[in-house]
Amino acid sequence: MSVLIRPRLVGLLLAVAIPACATLQQIVALRQVHFDLTGVRRGRLAGIDLSRVRSYSDLTPLDVGRVALAVARKDLPFDFVVDISALNPPENKVTARMVMLAWTLLLNDKETISGVLDTSLTLPPGTPTSIPIRMSLNLLQFFDGPAQTLVDLAASVAGVSGDPTRISIRAVPTIDTPVGRIAYPTPITIVSRTVGGAR
Repeated sequence: MSVLIRPRLVGLLLAVAIPACATLQQIVALRQVHFDLTGVRRGRLAGIDLSRVRSYSDLTPLDVGRVALAVARKDLPFDFVVDISALNPPENKVTARMVMLAWTLLLNDKETISGVLDTSLTLPPGTPTSIPIRMSLNLLQFFDGPAQTLVDLAASVAGVSGDPTRISIRAVPTIDTPVGRIAYPTPITIVSRTVGGAR
């Protein structure tokens, strides 16, 4: 028995099928993107530039006073920028478009702060894209110990020196598709790298 499909119904089916196919392509494309941590920069602890501090012994008397005051106030601000490289592999023929990235920072596998990068990024095949994420946290909320230990930890995270520190970012990417924004159903670890330590 033959079935006659009206032209209007065919158009409706195509209108549904084409966006669905494009949506699937976007999801597959972003799944294939490789994210990697390429560096940590602009590290500052209690206003102290960590680029000149390899360990606690490098602090000036003024720096020591700043850290001691911050510890006494239980507010030791630690600011830095994590640079992420996103590479859509050349063999992937579809351009991925990420419109938002919800993230959580883990230091030595300890969950710390969370945030949202609300920036649209087009990831063409074969072209690395740099994604800087600014981090700001009160180190005393997540770690304890003497001032020396905290300074050495911050210097390690900043990639200057100290004991190796594991940095991970657990994230939920959101992509833009023909049928609207779609977020990943479960978080994925897109960045994992050990910084600090002997060079």
